[in-house]
Amino acid sequence: GLTVSERKFLGPIVLGSSVLFYVGLLFSYGVLTPAALTFFVSYADGAVESLWSIDKYFEFVLVLMLSTGLSFQVPVIQLLLGQTGLVSSETMFAAWRYVVVGAVVAAAVLTPSTDPFTQTLLAAPLIGLYLGGAGLVRLVENQKQEEAT
Repeated sequence: GLTVSERKFLGPIVLGSSVLFYVGLLFSYGVLTPAALTFFVSYADGAVESLWSIDKYFEFVLVLMLSTGLSFQVPVIQLLLGQTGLVSSETMFAAWRYVVVGAVVAAAVLTPSTDPFTQTLLAAPLIGLYLGGAGLVRLVENQKQEEAT
């Protein structure tokens, strides 16, 4: 089994990762999927006939949910990078402009619809998760400094 220090290190990470993944799944199913489907149904209404199949629907929903759940793992990755000392919270906060561009690009790639509303629905939480993860890394750094003194 794991030692006590390993459990203390990995326990919150595994719990946080699981919670964030499920929140990503719920967000995708409850917010992104209805918005994307509404866009698809209303896109070129009357000019194009929609040909839906149950296979394509499930593939669309599952890919969207899985990619959103995985993208919600950003704070876990940040925490691991911060705890290992590879990246500091100052560096994370300094890179926020690049993160905004990256989140918009990731949202454009991950959402199968081309409407900016659905892309914004994914990009905004990604940016929030990144900033929250950087804040969490800062808290951990401050706790380590307090323990050292």
